[in-house]
Amino acid sequence: MDDMNLVELVEKFADEEKCRSYVEALRWPDGVKCPRCKAHKVYRILKRDQFVCDSCSYQFSATAGTIFHDSHLPLWKWVLAVYLMAESKKGMSANQLKRTLAVSYKTAWYLCHRIRKAMAGAKLEPLKGVVEMDETYIGGKRHHVGSGYIGNKAVVLGAMQRGGHAHWRTEKRKPTMKVLREFIHERVDLKNSRLLTDEHPAYQGTCPGTVHQTVNHQKEEWVREDVPTNRIENAWSLFKRSVVGSYHKISRKHLDAYLDELEWRFNNRENPFLFRDTIQKLIASPNLEYKKLTKKEAA
Repeated sequence: MDDMNLVELVEKFADEEKCRSYVEALRWPDGVKCPRCKAHKVYRILKRDQFVCDSCSYQFSATAGTIFHDSHLPLWKWVLAVYLMAESKKGMSANQLKRTLAVSYKTAWYLCHRIRKAMAGAKLEPLKGVVEMDETYIGGKRHHVGSGYIGNKAVVLGAMQRGGHAHWRTEKRKPTMKVLREFIHERVDLKNSRLLTDEHPAYQGTCPGTVHQTVNHQKEEWVREDVPTNRIENAWSLFKRSVVGSYHKISRKHLDAYLDELEWRFNNRENPFLFRDTIQKLIASPNLEYKKLTKKEAA
């Protein structure tokens, strides 16, 4: 079992050698093979923590060709960062990671985003069964305007299968019927679903032929029999508390990355191997260059 607490993590990954052995076992569960020619006949160079391929003479390490290879950060700090981000329900800020790992803020910020990038892109089946859908707005407050002002906020769309996975993403356009229809048809198996939403007019007619039930929030109706949207609204609430309590603020440019992290944690909420699976995604993930991460968006 990979389900462990922080004390067990420290005991298991107390030094670089233990961390390298763990990465090696995850990367090559059937035995070490050459990353260049895929040959299995390799020899270990003990003094250098490396291997040499008998077929092509290529020398490599357990981290060669992975996201860990180009990093000056010790492997045990990567491991601890992955654990903290995967296990923190409300997320882990770069400032908190900076203090915990005793690194610079720039290093902690870059580390967080590389881990989020690895968490993204998990292949998920379309949602089906009872599916709750809702939209929300993420952004700062603005003085001297009404509470319903959304001009400085980003739109986030979400759909959640009851007892299953969830999908979230930002949307640059207004949540019109066309936009919501596109999202629903992309993320939901409409032939095998019952869609639950609030009574936002844009949801009407988005999924003809599918059972579509609503609750009317304007009339203080939150639950009617088994037609609530409480679960996805609770997810929004958790994310907004993360923004306020952990991150304090999130730029619109990187909002999708934070949603990817939330989605990865939520969809693995009952996975006892969450830590292991996150490390495996990092091993398989291409490196995210700092200059690409900080590049200004085109106007």
